[in-house]
Amino acid sequence: MRGQVALVTGASSGLGARFARVLAGAGAAVVLAGRREEQLRELAESIHEALAVRCDITSDEDCGRLVEAGMATYGKIDILVNNAGASQPTHALDETIETFQKILDVNLVGAFRLCRLVGRHMVMRGHGSIVNIASMFGIVGAGRMPQASYAASKAAVINLTRELSAQWAKRGVRVNAIAPGFFPTEMTQELFARPEGAEWVARLTPMGRGGRPEELDGALLFLAGNASSYVTGSVLVVDGGWTAI
Repeated sequence: MRGQVALVTGASSGLGARFARVLAGAGAAVVLAGRREEQLRELAESIHEALAVRCDITSDEDCGRLVEAGMATYGKIDILVNNAGASQPTHALDETIETFQKILDVNLVGAFRLCRLVGRHMVMRGHGSIVNIASMFGIVGAGRMPQASYAASKAAVINLTRELSAQWAKRGVRVNAIAPGFFPTEMTQELFARPEGAEWVARLTPMGRGGRPEELDGALLFLAGNASSYVTGSVLVVDGGWTAI
C-alpha cells in the first residue's frame, strides 16, 4: 500500500484508530476523521504520514470539507474505510423514532455520504477500494441485546455495499464490507467490563471468546489492498462463528 492514501472515519478511538495504524503500517498515508479533535491529533502524531480532520459524518459540510482536505493534501484517495458508527441498545417498544433516525443517520446515511463523495474521485481515476464496517447484527438479529436501529442500519450497510459494488465494478472501484462480531470498543466496553457480560459473549460464541482487535487486521488489509483485486460486493464476517449457528 506504499504510495496509497486511505481515509478512515471514526478514527479518534477504538477500531478506527487501530485501522488507521494498520493501514499506515502497510505504507499508506492516512486521513483521520472523527469528532474528537484532540484524540485525532494525538493519533496523527504517532503515524508517519497522517492528516487529522475533525468531521461529523452526519454533516454534508463536514464531509465535503474532509474529502477536500484529503484531496488538497495528497491529491487522491485510494481507500475509504467507513468505520464511524453509533449504537443505543433499547427495546424496540421503547425506542423513539428520533433515536432510530439518529442511528441510521450515522451508520447508514453517513456511510453513503462518504461513499458518494469519495466514490466520485475514485470513479474518475478508475481505481479505489471502499471498505464499509458493518456488523454480524446486519446478518442476524441482535435480539438478546435489543437494538433495532443498529441491526437495521447495519443490514442496510451490507446491501448498500452490494449495490455500490455492482454500480461501480466496471469503473475500477471495489466496495466490500467487514462484519465484526464482539470486539472490545467504546460501544462494548461496559459489556466486557462486567464478568457476566464477558461470560455471555464467550458462552454464545462458538470460539468461546470475543475478538481481539488485531484479528480484524487481516480482513482490512485483504479488502483494502490488491490481494482482493477480484473481490467486490463481498461481506467478510469476523465473528468467532456467531452467525454460523
